[in-house]
Amino acid sequence: MPDFKSEDIRNMKGAERAAVMMLALGEDHCARLFGMMHEDEIKDISAAMAALGNIRSETVEKVCGEFMEGMGATGALNGSFETTESLLMKALPRERAAQIMEEIRGPAGRTMWDKLGNVSEDVLANYLKNEYPQTVAVVLSKVKPEHSARVLTLLPDSFAMEVVMRMLRMETVQKEVLDGVEKTLRAEFMSNLARSARRDAHELMADIFNNLDRQAETRFLNGLEERNRDASERIKSLMFTFNDLQRLSGPSIQTLLRSIEKDKLPVALKGASDKIKELFIGNLSERAAKMLRDDMEGLGPVKLRDVDEAQAGIVLLAKELAAQGQIEIAAGKDEEVVY
Repeated sequence: MPDFKSEDIRNMKGAERAAVMMLALGEDHCARLFGMMHEDEIKDISAAMAALGNIRSETVEKVCGEFMEGMGATGALNGSFETTESLLMKALPRERAAQIMEEIRGPAGRTMWDKLGNVSEDVLANYLKNEYPQTVAVVLSKVKPEHSARVLTLLPDSFAMEVVMRMLRMETVQKEVLDGVEKTLRAEFMSNLARSARRDAHELMADIFNNLDRQAETRFLNGLEERNRDASERIKSLMFTFNDLQRLSGPSIQTLLRSIEKDKLPVALKGASDKIKELFIGNLSERAAKMLRDDMEGLGPVKLRDVDEAQAGIVLLAKELAAQGQIEIAAGKDEEVVY
């Protein structure tokens, strides 16, 4: 067993340093910390702890001292994606560090199969329907049965039956095959999912601008337009959506209703939430409300593109009416308005 001297501390591995700290804290604190760790972490530190041998007091002091110096150097620890990525880039090859960060940013879970269990069945089914049936069979055999069942029902019928047949004939999956599937999922699916899950910066700024008072909003948008016209226009388009019409009062909705082209409203409401539908219908006369419902039912299936265009037109109209002072839009989504 090693007999560490104080000058050997720079050669100690992370698990060994953690083991020294845990032993120095005593059994009670050590037990509490173990209770917060994953099984793999407990094994690593326990193995290091068992192999430490005799640790001199000056070594213990130096390990604890370095920890305290690290804490004091920054005043506080800042754990974030950025700081973690910076540390990984220094400790690991760039490709491996990037891979780990993609996994961290992806759905929660320690293993790939844990992560897949946290992915929406719609998203997972949409990805798997383009894979080989054998690959899908392997994936669905590794995630929880209830999740597999939901994914299976969302796959095309003939494809789903082929997957079922492959699963029935499937024996123990060779480790090489499993590793290959896992590698593909990590490289193609999880990394793309992690990237798509990150919120667009323009959406974030639109939400922030939505909660500014009108004067501040105008000042910031005018300033942004001078520096980056495209960014300004994109944020403007995101700042007020069709769902945000809930921020209008009854009188404002009625003013808007009188200005909307009659054939646009049924199409726009076809893809709207129940709250928005009730908002418009509730501000119509009984006869007009019945006619609107009949028009919506008579439309049948409507292309999503047509719904988006109709909603965008109504949103633009609402903005124009607000600019003219004919209607008022609350400055914040949760703000109460008094008229």
